Amino acid sequence: MSIAISAAFDSGNIEVVRIAGPGAIDLSIRKDAHSDFYQWFHFRLTGAAGQACTLRIVNCKGSAYEGGWPNYRAVVSEDRQNWTRVATSYDDGVLSIRVTPRTNSMYVAYFAPYSMERHHDLIARIGQCSGVSTSVLGVSLDGQSIDCVTLGEGPRHVWLYGRQHPGESMAEWWMEGALERLTDPADPQARALRQAATFHLVPNMNPDGSRRGHLRTNAAGVNLNREWHAPTAEKSPEVLCVLAAMNETGVDFAMDVHGDESLPHNFIAGFEGIPSSTDRQLGLLGDYKTILSRLSPDFQTRIGYPVAAAGRANLTMSTNAVAERFGCVAMTLEMPFKDADDLPDPRAGWSPERCKALGRDCLAALLEIVGRLR
Repeated sequence: MSIAISAAFDSGNIEVVRIAGPGAIDLSIRKDAHSDFYQWFHFRLTGAAGQACTLRIVNCKGSAYEGGWPNYRAVVSEDRQNWTRVATSYDDGVLSIRVTPRTNSMYVAYFAPYSMERHHDLIARIGQCSGVSTSVLGVSLDGQSIDCVTLGEGPRHVWLYGRQHPGESMAEWWMEGALERLTDPADPQARALRQAATFHLVPNMNPDGSRRGHLRTNAAGVNLNREWHAPTAEKSPEVLCVLAAMNETGVDFAMDVHGDESLPHNFIAGFEGIPSSTDRQLGLLGDYKTILSRLSPDFQTRIGYPVAAAGRANLTMSTNAVAERFGCVAMTLEMPFKDADDLPDPRAGWSPERCKALGRDCLAALLEIVGRLR
């Protein structure tokens, strides 16, 4: 059996430059459609059982975030269930991944993928839980559903949404953890949260980019997290339908879940620079971050993005736009593609399991402030 590379599957992305033997497999990442963004990769290596392979991704220098490659390690799986980190190095625009597969089929990815099939399984499974309703808020440009899960009976409205940037698959792993906790009938914190608030969760806002193997954009090459000022049916129907649903319910708390390519930390970016920010909003944001850092050793508040000056927030981004429109507490949670350096895991790095655990902890932190929301 000869060595081969393929990526013609859900969320697959790679192109073969040459295969000159197991030690010389050169690849390149395909750009998002109608866009110059690229960084996400996900492909299958076949026919290489027992052979020491070097997979070289040769076009990393022009990728969206070159700072994401130093000290990064790729993930691999032979059963598509368990993903582990492998030896990876970066030099002069080339990412070298070294693997010796045990079998003739190994998957390699930028982060553990969250497929659209797993998404549909999640919506179906959670939709069977008591007190849960599922709905389709709208459809994407490729005609895929924008699914929303609603549960709880409290007066405050909490919106949790992820994967505006489809390559940030850790966001949907986080969503799975949050949904499993919220629907656990034996969890007292979940029961208290459901009594205090009504939850609206959109686990995947960009199904087209997810299925196509994009890093950052939808089918039209649009970055959805720059569309919240004026979304359109032609370019960003995904944002348009979610924002319409928010307008119907109002928003008291919102979290937009993401991943960061470069920073090896979990952190929160807030809305500090919006024109109408209040001491109440800012106080609740600060309290939430402090509580979460106490509850989760994986979360920290020392390192993150620069804070926008007063009145200088980018209102095209969801956290700023939602906080400004609804006068609510809104935030962007960022998780690493690398490991979380505050509590590193040499084998798995930042992983699906840790994403899910952080989702559960984010809900526990919310319980401590939910009674102070409007």
